[in-house]
Amino acid sequence: MNLVNKLFDLSGKTALITGASSGLGEYFAEILAGAGAQVVITARRLDRLEALAERIKENGGQAIPLACDVDQADQVAAVVEEAWQRCGRIDIVVNNAGQVGDGGFVPEKLPHEVFEATLKTNLTGLWYCCQEAGKRMLADGAGGSIINLTSVLGMGGSSDHPLAYQASKSAVINLTRNLACSWADRGIRVNALAPAYFPSEMTGPYLAVPGYETYINNATPLGRLGTLEELAGPLLMLASDAGSYLTGITLPVDGGYSAGVGHSHWTADIYEGLSNVIPNQGSVHITAKE
Repeated sequence: MNLVNKLFDLSGKTALITGASSGLGEYFAEILAGAGAQVVITARRLDRLEALAERIKENGGQAIPLACDVDQADQVAAVVEEAWQRCGRIDIVVNNAGQVGDGGFVPEKLPHEVFEATLKTNLTGLWYCCQEAGKRMLADGAGGSIINLTSVLGMGGSSDHPLAYQASKSAVINLTRNLACSWADRGIRVNALAPAYFPSEMTGPYLAVPGYETYINNATPLGRLGTLEELAGPLLMLASDAGSYLTGITLPVDGGYSAGVGHSHWTADIYEGLSNVIPNQGSVHITAKE
């Protein structure tokens, strides 16, 4: 096995993925299984997990489907215990379960129950998983990698996106930093993966709104949505020995969205108006973005 393959190889490892019944979690399970890991896939919809497990097995992988609602601490504890008993170890945790919690874009009208439910899943549920898996990793002494799904929307404020979602994802980033510092001396790496917009069951209703995808593309320097395949490399780097010196980071996978604060392509009428302010000369040339 050459060096590159060895760095990313997950053979003999066990990975626990939450929210694996659809979207990014489903894809993450397939990628980790493809890299050699035995995957324990969890979510509330057991039927979809069982179908995913069959696909993974048909492709030569190993998968164990277990129903779990991360909002319930007792269910999380039970699933982590069962995974540990059946697999003998947990090396990788991908905390992917989450919800948008869309209560509109006006903070003063946001129902308390929406805010609380969003933080319950996106932050508290994620914490339950970190703590339960972390305790076993610490007792085992073999270290491990925990990957928490946050979002580029947790890296800054925006009145154009749901408040509770942004608040929860921002909290995940600092939770990740604390755990990274707390457990680094015992070999547990904790990092956050921060995607921007990727086609999924969660983002589908938003992207279906006329003009919304164009709005996102205009705010993204690469000018397009991400594809699922573009998450595979970052995920494997954080999960494998390729990322052995990475802990406490938040890795944006966003086409430059987080780098381009305020980045947007102006409309033709704005360019026309600016041409009167900044005459086109030398290397300064203003053209409308199609």
